[in-house]
Amino acid sequence: LSRSDSASLTALTYLGSSRAVPNYNVMGPAKASLEALVRGLALELGPTESSIRVNAVSAGPVSTMAARGIANFGSIKGEVEQRAPLQRNITVEEVGDTVAYVAADANGMTGQIVYVDAGYSIVGGPGAPPDEL
Repeated sequence: LSRSDSASLTALTYLGSSRAVPNYNVMGPAKASLEALVRGLALELGPTESSIRVNAVSAGPVSTMAARGIANFGSIKGEVEQRAPLQRNITVEEVGDTVAYVAADANGMTGQIVYVDAGYSIVGGPGAPPDEL
């Protein structure tokens, strides 16, 4: 990484890092630690000679092979469609496009968590009570 003029690290995280999500009691704290690591590494690696940028992309529920093993994934996707401001789920391609932008083109960004979730995170996210809207 240090040999490039625009080196960057981009981690993948999830909304469960900052909110209580049912059945996410192991991965949530792990993702929270990853986000803390992103901020710490951004502070540590930014002022180096190569100015390495470190960020994370927090994706909303997206249909992947790994999602097949998530209990009630269909109902989670339905909740996103009802509650997210864009009233739809995101795609794997949208997550990939965001990661590509953050890694390659967002040269003034470091230590940030970028959400790509159709706005789901701003309305409470998973497990939020319906009256929170």
